[in-house]
Amino acid sequence: MKHYGKFYIDGEWVDPISSRPFELVNPATEEVFATVALGCPEDVDRAVAAARAAFPSFSKTTKEERIELLEAIIAVYEKRSGDIMAALTEEMGAPVSLKGQTGAGLASMRQAIETLKSYEFEYRDGVNLICHEPIGVAGLITPWNWPVQLACNKMSSAFAAGCPVVLKPSEFTPISSIILTEVIHEAGAPKGIFNLVNGDGPGVGNAISSHEDIDIVSFTGSTRAGILIAQAAAPSVKRVTQELGGKSANLILPDADLQAAAYYNVTRGYSNSGQSCHSPTRILVQEEQLEEVLGYLKEAAATLKVGDPLDPATTQGPVVNRAQYERIQSYIQSAIDEGARLVCGGPGRPEGIEKGFFVQPTIFAVDRDMTIAREEIFGMVTSVITYKTVEEAIEIANDTSYGLGGYVFGRDRERALDVCRQIRAGRIFYDGAPANTSAPMGGYKKSGNGREMGVYGMEEYLELKAIIGF
Repeated sequence: MKHYGKFYIDGEWVDPISSRPFELVNPATEEVFATVALGCPEDVDRAVAAARAAFPSFSKTTKEERIELLEAIIAVYEKRSGDIMAALTEEMGAPVSLKGQTGAGLASMRQAIETLKSYEFEYRDGVNLICHEPIGVAGLITPWNWPVQLACNKMSSAFAAGCPVVLKPSEFTPISSIILTEVIHEAGAPKGIFNLVNGDGPGVGNAISSHEDIDIVSFTGSTRAGILIAQAAAPSVKRVTQELGGKSANLILPDADLQAAAYYNVTRGYSNSGQSCHSPTRILVQEEQLEEVLGYLKEAAATLKVGDPLDPATTQGPVVNRAQYERIQSYIQSAIDEGARLVCGGPGRPEGIEKGFFVQPTIFAVDRDMTIAREEIFGMVTSVITYKTVEEAIEIANDTSYGLGGYVFGRDRERALDVCRQIRAGRIFYDGAPANTSAPMGGYKKSGNGREMGVYGMEEYLELKAIIGF
């Protein structure tokens, strides 16, 4: 059994100051396949010191030098993408067919280059000179559901801005980040600008959040963890950007293509086994169209193949671990107990699967106040809610503590645009439009603060200075 026992600090693989082993379990087989060392606050101190020492020179590099670095990372990343995908399949159960797990990381790095090419770090505003300057050392804390995509997204925006980073990936998915670190090293990144410390939230995440020499923390994960990070960061008055939970609504207007809307909802909502914070987990449908939409949803769910993530025909693999599996099962049972109408799926594994953390694609017709219609589940569970009028639908869509994403389907573009404007969420997708890396990503309310991707993502790593009278 392999043990991943080293961290990457100041351009070298080093032994932790203090560590404890953490078992990595393949979610498809429920078998331990490796261990990883979890670090401590003193390991974070070393990594931050290396990043702080690298900041003066890296922050003064030119746009052309940063573009060259990102291009070099991309070249090695493309060469190692097969290794990264294999790690993701083993550590989190991502099916080999889900190329977006590696492709999204590549896209975010390419977007950082495009953003950097056209960005002006200084410009005149009347008699004032406005300067955007690197904020300092960035602490990056990434989750297990899109571990490489989010690490690449945060790292490339920080590098584009001229900020060194300290990365803590999820303890459940560290191997893909270790390979990404090897990629960055092989690409010739200057010493100290990228540092990797594996660990859990209490041991390493809290140390990053509270560290006096870290100037910004970028976190993606649960709202509960985001609150703890913000509290830990508050005494040092550092910038905190967060993409947190979601309970996104797919508002299907009465004039929409109902079949297209339903099929898209299943494809988008159940990608990555439903483990995506933007997933459309609430479908809002006009009450007279309920049965037709439920029929299309059931048809679409039947086309999915849940199973062995190594099988190229598999569309959905397992969820990441036992705790997540049991959490999803508890929500499914709560829906049944509260009287929700089960359309397809339900408790337990899919038929014929005896082990692994596999969940059935599950659809319920529910009342808006039921537990599964209000709380984030993070699995293949969809709530279908009816409305009488479009005004009521908008009110239901906004009746949540979250505001990460939203979806609107309707043939009348002007009417649909008006609805999009009224949904209080950071990203609204119209008529099945695909995501893109130039659009800012982030949320309203308890879905976080700040933005990632494109210009807005890079600017989170910049400070704003006005030079007056020069």
